[in-house]
Amino acid sequence: MQRILTIGITANTSRAAVNLAEQHPEMLAVVGIQPNYAVDATDDDWETIVELSSHPRVVGIGETGLDRYWDHCPLEMQSEWFLRHIELARQVKKPFVVHCREAEADIVAVLRVAAMQGELRGVMHSFSGDLATANACVELGMHISFAGMLTYKKNDDLRSVAKAIPLDRLLVETDAPYLAPVPMRGKRNEPAHVRYTCECLAGLKGKSLDEMATITTDNASRLFGLSFDDASAA
Repeated sequence: MQRILTIGITANTSRAAVNLAEQHPEMLAVVGIQPNYAVDATDDDWETIVELSSHPRVVGIGETGLDRYWDHCPLEMQSEWFLRHIELARQVKKPFVVHCREAEADIVAVLRVAAMQGELRGVMHSFSGDLATANACVELGMHISFAGMLTYKKNDDLRSVAKAIPLDRLLVETDAPYLAPVPMRGKRNEPAHVRYTCECLAGLKGKSLDEMATITTDNASRLFGLSFDDASAA
């Protein structure tokens, strides 16, 4: 039995995620303002995120983080919003989900600042960084989640990183509708395709698909406080 986490990137999409989670028992929501949208976010938008964060169908805070690739929002402002999300996650006792694009050193620096205020509980979403970044994040208490990029032929370096991550910190995801794994690359991604990323990760770790599925599901269950008693989904 499985769950699907649907994630917000603005106040409006976060509310939509919660609405979906209310309608479908297999779905749960993560709410936040993604760094590329922080520049347009208002005080009312943040109040919406705060309000939604305590909803019983919400299991995490995010996406948050830093993005130097698109450069839609000044990095200083992104960092302020990043810390704001981490503090909210602490207040509601839920993990936070980190978006990082071409900002690995900056992300680690912010996480180290946040760690001075208390234990970190979160996940590096769709990880594509190097081993030094991954190790730093693990040392700070973070989980590392891999998406379909792990299966791409050119990504030997990323597979080397995944192979080095401790089993109890590994997660897999789709990032649907993007980053469909091989053999679905080029098609619209969907939750069922996560099995291909999991299969790739299993091979790297010398595990069967079923073993790795159990490991990553157990990790997700602990991190997000998931229950699998009353819902099933692909």
